[in-house]
Amino acid sequence: MSSVYQMTPTLLAANPIRARVLDVREPDEVADGTIAGSITIPLPELAARIVELDPTIPIVTVCRSGKRSQEAAELLQAAGFTVANLDGGIDRWTAEGHTTL
Repeated sequence: MSSVYQMTPTLLAANPIRARVLDVREPDEVADGTIAGSITIPLPELAARIVELDPTIPIVTVCRSGKRSQEAAELLQAAGFTVANLDGGIDRWTAEGHTTL
């Protein structure tokens, strides 16, 4: 069982945390809407592009439902990043009334 913290959409939206939101969905999915301020690195590219991320800044990973972002969070955590996974992904984010761009 992974020890990656599962962050709720409400907690992410309500707290101006100093974290980078990392959307690991594919570009066509991101085109349907993403969380303001997030960066996008599709999960299949993450291992090769991990150098683009600052390990001193906490990261919240997000995908559609939370499964791919959990995998991304585990990869980042193993690489020494402080990371949380958005529980329920963008689906839960929008279901709870939070906006996307």
